[in-house]
Amino acid sequence: MKMIHVVAVARNNVIGDGNKLLWKIADDLKFFKKNTVGKPVIMGRKTFQSIGMVLPGRDNIVISRTANIDKEGVFVVGNISAAITLAQSCAEERGADEICVIGGGEIYRQTLALTDRIYLTAVDAAVEGDTTYPSLAKVDWRIEQIGSCSRNERNQYDCKFFIYDRISRKSAESPDN
Repeated sequence: MKMIHVVAVARNNVIGDGNKLLWKIADDLKFFKKNTVGKPVIMGRKTFQSIGMVLPGRDNIVISRTANIDKEGVFVVGNISAAITLAQSCAEERGADEICVIGGGEIYRQTLALTDRIYLTAVDAAVEGDTTYPSLAKVDWRIEQIGSCSRNERNQYDCKFFIYDRISRKSAESPDN
């Protein structure tokens, strides 16, 4: 079973600012949906709140020590280890071969060492924000650009879509559980 990250990152590594969506890129939303539907998604409480809804067609696993979310399709767990265990079980039930981490910054940091693949949207903008994606050691990843989108009425910025496949764990750190 592979653990993957699905993330959109600005040129300055910013991925978020409070609970605001930093850009409107329809092609990125399609890329996100394509890579997460039918799979369990792990996220932090703030990410869940910023999405504002249960993501359909996915098991929504929210990591929080305090949140009381009573919505169909949402599971709340207290830590990364519990989230991963539950996601693996959900993936097996669905016949999925990947579990998805979709944010936020701290959840990405804590799971990066365990991550096998990253579906990354590189947004051609430098934006202000309070949350960043961890830096990646290029030596650990085989990187392939698989598409792009141009700025237009549906896409606020130009972007490129990449798949990062792990080839080494030399610079990976252990997750903080």
